[in-house]
Amino acid sequence: VQCISGMLTKLFQRARLEKSGQVYARLTLSLLAAIYDRSGIGYIKTRSAAAALIALLEDTVLAKYRVFFQLYTLPEGKVALITCSALRSLLTVLNQAMPMQCYYAIPAIVGEGFTLSCVETTTHSCFRGVLNSEVVGEKFLSWLRSEPAVLLWLPTCYRLSAKEMISHQARCR
Repeated sequence: VQCISGMLTKLFQRARLEKSGQVYARLTLSLLAAIYDRSGIGYIKTRSAAAALIALLEDTVLAKYRVFFQLYTLPEGKVALITCSALRSLLTVLNQAMPMQCYYAIPAIVGEGFTLSCVETTTHSCFRGVLNSEVVGEKFLSWLRSEPAVLLWLPTCYRLSAKEMISHQARCR
């Protein structure tokens, strides 16, 4: 937690938020601790924190998917591959964060909470038709573009936040 706190402080200070950088770092650390350190032992996996921060970024969903792939892949020569266990880990980490990520916690509100069996089923759907236990980036991104149900909240939240930025130059009489 201390290591992540230091990194967050530097991150927000570099974002030219000198005075409020420490406040944002503390708030972000509190959010990460609430998601990933519920027992309060003071330990958060760095990769879990990184995945949550990526999900919070104001970037396109496809850009987030690419970074998730880079974060969870194993370099295998010249080709990066994601394994079944790495994908399972990513989905579990993201679904821990899901209720706090989305402005309206859409899946939680409509009673669509996901279980480990949902994560398992979703993981196997990515590897359907694949002979070995890893997939390359294009297969991974293609699968994510099909919007698997367990991650449907991510593009939905992106669409909601993108909608808020739309401004119509119309006048009413």
